[in-house]
Amino acid sequence: MLTNISSDRVRSVRALSRRAVREREGLFLVEGPQTVGEVVAHRPDAVKDLYVDVQAAGRHTVVLEAAQTAGLSIREVSSDVLCAMCDTKVPQGIVAVCRPIDVDLDVVLELRPRVLVILTNIRDPGNAGTVIRSADAAGADAVLLSGSSVDIYNPKVVRSTVGSLFHLPIVTGVPIPDLLERVRRSGLALLAADGSGQSLLGDVDLARPHAWVMGNEAWGLGSDVLEACDDVVRVPIYGKAESLNLAMAATVVLYASAAVQRSDPSSR
Repeated sequence: MLTNISSDRVRSVRALSRRAVREREGLFLVEGPQTVGEVVAHRPDAVKDLYVDVQAAGRHTVVLEAAQTAGLSIREVSSDVLCAMCDTKVPQGIVAVCRPIDVDLDVVLELRPRVLVILTNIRDPGNAGTVIRSADAAGADAVLLSGSSVDIYNPKVVRSTVGSLFHLPIVTGVPIPDLLERVRRSGLALLAADGSGQSLLGDVDLARPHAWVMGNEAWGLGSDVLEACDDVVRVPIYGKAESLNLAMAATVVLYASAAVQRSDPSSR
């Protein structure tokens, strides 16, 4: 059992909370039983090491049994060591060190997707993670983040996806002009979700393959992005709210897409 909080291994795991270290090492942290359980169940190939607080092991038998079945490396550690490893102040007894799982854009486009999410200049980790979770729940085919967006391996992003990070393809690092052009060339309509839109959500053709383009919550979408899209769509506000935040708007438009796409079996 690992008990020395000053060991090189503990310091190397804790250092993964920093982006520069994650990029240099090609590794990231997954914390908590729910999210660790999802990576073990859906992407065990991504797991390099799994650490469990020996005092908490009895609470995580399902995850640990699945990890053993997958042949993963499991190390018992003390509570102090687990706290020293984690980004959260109150860890939940289990953490995994994982390899990146993002995929190339060509891989996604070759699968002939019908609903994509494109995030540009998204800087808030919680927003990014929640949009990934909503995309997963609504059955979107992939989430594409421009090169100027937050690192999806930021611990706050990983936690806020609650495991959805490991359920659908994620593309990162492509400059937004290239991203939009390549998605359009693949046959998808580009629909900008923006409060300035003249088209209302209920009036847009969502039966065709399409990609929702969403911008920074504070700045919205730039004029160059809006001009590159086929339509600018707004979610109607019937009450007195000034607007919806990014994650809420994403959930609304993605479920609108899901409702239309799944009502017509020939569209899937």
